[in-house]
Amino acid sequence: MKKLFLFLGVAVVVAGSILVPKLTTSEKTGAGASSGLDIGQIAPDFKLKNVDGRLISLADVKDANGNAPKGYIVIFTCNTCPYAVMYEDRIIDLHNKFAPRGWPVVAIQPNDTAKKPGDSFEEMQVRAKDKGFPFAYLIDDQQEVYPKYGATKTPHVFLLDATRKVGYIGAIDNNPQDAADATRHYVAEAIEAIEVGKVPDPAVTKAIGCGIKSK
Repeated sequence: MKKLFLFLGVAVVVAGSILVPKLTTSEKTGAGASSGLDIGQIAPDFKLKNVDGRLISLADVKDANGNAPKGYIVIFTCNTCPYAVMYEDRIIDLHNKFAPRGWPVVAIQPNDTAKKPGDSFEEMQVRAKDKGFPFAYLIDDQQEVYPKYGATKTPHVFLLDATRKVGYIGAIDNNPQDAADATRHYVAEAIEAIEVGKVPDPAVTKAIGCGIKSK
């Protein structure tokens, strides 16, 4: 009888290992869609309209000194999400601190503007002017870019190096409500790690924000 129970237990474990698929890092944490990017993959480039009316791709982006950047802080964000609004000043600070070091912010608004009129291109222009955004603020109006990246929230960060290899995915820091009380600054820490040849730790965190509104 003991042998029978032992056999059945082994069979259950084996069956479970066959039937249950192995999750990617992003699927385990909820930081990215299963069809999106994982750490180490090459992110696709894009060409989206900036608030100044120009079509911009990552290949067009320069750092604060007008040079080819070391990497890109790609952030899916918007006007209307309370979390995105709480992070606006921190996103500006990220750009002001790291663009001179070769890591400019590239912000992308992914929401369906029919569902979120406050995220329309015209409202984006108003918001960018009012806040003095020093970075590109692009609209993913066809909603083709955010699914390729696997963005699910606003804000949601994808840190890319100069070759567009993904080094970090997730949140900006660990306190959406109060920047002063944040004890981990994930994006800043990831850049510091990459610049000295280390792997960011953590490389993936859970993005906290509003769900992206699809068509």
